[in-house]
Amino acid sequence: MKQEAPMQALSRYLPEGTFGQVMDYLREYKVHLTITRERQSLLGDYRHPDSRGGHRISVNGNLNKYSFLITLLHEIAHLITYMHYRNEVASHGKEWKQAFAHILKQFVGKAYLPEDVEQALRQSIRNPAASSCADEDLMRVLRRYDAGKENHFFVEQLAPNQLFKTKDGRVFRRGEKIRKRYRCEEIATKRVYLFSPVYEVELAS
Repeated sequence: MKQEAPMQALSRYLPEGTFGQVMDYLREYKVHLTITRERQSLLGDYRHPDSRGGHRISVNGNLNKYSFLITLLHEIAHLITYMHYRNEVASHGKEWKQAFAHILKQFVGKAYLPEDVEQALRQSIRNPAASSCADEDLMRVLRRYDAGKENHFFVEQLAPNQLFKTKDGRVFRRGEKIRKRYRCEEIATKRVYLFSPVYEVELAS
């Protein structure tokens, strides 16, 4: 179920001190912001204006405050890229990376963020990834601020041959690391899949 976000209520999803700057962006571009339940496939989404309305951004409401802020800024960067280039550039091409890096710079060095998050963001500014999930160092840092989940770990934290479940209930066995990803076998089908080291899973009994 989606929740239309009263703008003042938005402050509870954001790190202290960032609300005003975020609101400047939302007001300037007249953004319709929606806070959603957890979605497995994405953290946030931007939709450009069409017959249904103006700029629309959605962000998962289950994210910790730092992940929520970074995801929202990620989507605002898509909006700004669209404003300048419409659909003529790659979704996460150099134009988007420049826009995202420029926005992130407005939020670092102002004591809004813990030191470890700030350091990871400074690295990310040099070459932003397509998502915070794709930026492995940033993902590791942001996870420290998630509410604790019993029996949930990154794939890289599991022992070899450990069984684990993904969010859709499928069970896998963790195998060896191949370059940057882990080779894991699905128990039911014997098919092999490659997992990011920072993909979050649940231990299977």
